[in-house]
Amino acid sequence: MTIERRISRNGSYAIGSIKDPTCISCTTFNILAPIYKRLNKEDQSCRESDYKAYWLNRNHMILDWLLHERSSIICLQEFWIGNEELVNMYEKRLGDAGYISFKLGRTNNRGDGLLTAVHKDYFRVLNYRELLFNDFGDRVAQLLHVELVSPVLQCRGNNVRQEILIVNTHLIFPHDSSFGLVRLQQVYKILQHVESYQKEYLLNPLPVILCGDWNGSKRGHIYKFLRSQGFVSSYDTAHRYTDTEAQKWVSHRNHRGNVCGVDFIWLLNPNRYRKLLKTSWSEAVFCMFKYLLRRASLTENDAFAFLKADGDHITYSGFCEALRQLNLIGHCHGLGVEETKDLWVQADIDGNGVLDYKEFQQRIWNPTWSEQRDEMSNEVREDIEQTIGFSVKNAGFFPTEVEKGMWPEDYSLSDHARLTVVFSPVRMSCSRVT
Repeated sequence: MTIERRISRNGSYAIGSIKDPTCISCTTFNILAPIYKRLNKEDQSCRESDYKAYWLNRNHMILDWLLHERSSIICLQEFWIGNEELVNMYEKRLGDAGYISFKLGRTNNRGDGLLTAVHKDYFRVLNYRELLFNDFGDRVAQLLHVELVSPVLQCRGNNVRQEILIVNTHLIFPHDSSFGLVRLQQVYKILQHVESYQKEYLLNPLPVILCGDWNGSKRGHIYKFLRSQGFVSSYDTAHRYTDTEAQKWVSHRNHRGNVCGVDFIWLLNPNRYRKLLKTSWSEAVFCMFKYLLRRASLTENDAFAFLKADGDHITYSGFCEALRQLNLIGHCHGLGVEETKDLWVQADIDGNGVLDYKEFQQRIWNPTWSEQRDEMSNEVREDIEQTIGFSVKNAGFFPTEVEKGMWPEDYSLSDHARLTVVFSPVRMSCSRVT
């Protein structure tokens, strides 16, 4: 069977601009580790990892597709890092095709992990970082700092390099409502890491591309959190979908049989407005707090009464007790002591040690946060520098049926669809930090 036939049976690629030499492309794909792929619904212990012919053939087909399409950036999740033969196969075939690859296993030897590869024709790798969340989900993330080999834009000044930060991750599955906070914490750690890296190593902010399986849809708190930080969903941008259009596409059929849209390639350009990261984090946690209160059928007045210990004010001890009852603190993956104190400081607007009804409204029930920019905008800035940014030229999921919200029964490469986005470089102005 030819490569073309093998690929077409699992969704051929149709975005012609992927071959445009002035563009770069990025593919994210959860390839379903054989240790998790169930072969028998009746026998849940029967996994593909026990049948070499099965997992070997499927992963060769995945590689056939990846090498046929030749994306500039490849981000894989659920890469079976615990199998030396499979790892060698990917490293050899990707290496022979001109890719530089980096792999990272989840902590505590969970068996799977991440693989990120960039093509040498497009990028020079300047730095690589690994982020270990060290949480009970053993999740990890990769950060690559890369430079375009052949600058595609003529920027003012010969010393302006055209660089990007690439992040690949796989967040924990939301087994129940308590996992929502864990996933939010994982994203917060990623953004903190990106922010600190840029401040330590860079004079100017760079475009950031976040790839991966986010295990959450456009309805979730993570989507809103990333949007508040200036990120855009590349696929939704390409198809002009709004933030509220959550049913237009799916990308995953999970182990419960549900189909959902969880795979994203996020883009943040260096000239995008964004709030203080800590402000966005507090907003996201309070939004989750309100969601849990409303899920408990509490109205605004009921919620305030629930939170206040006595009198007409909410005390810190009453605030903590409410968090505990809502399962946001008091266990190994809940908010820490410092995080809880920081939330309280954010809520106590006048700093008098208690929350009145107005502060409860402004921070928890109907939040009205000040439009603060990131810390970098508060520093002294010098001249305006020309730098690179990206516009989304095209994007597509495959198999194509998922773009219409349907999951094809004959699709066998994974339980996730593949997402590829084509980016077109654009010239941008951004202020230099001194």
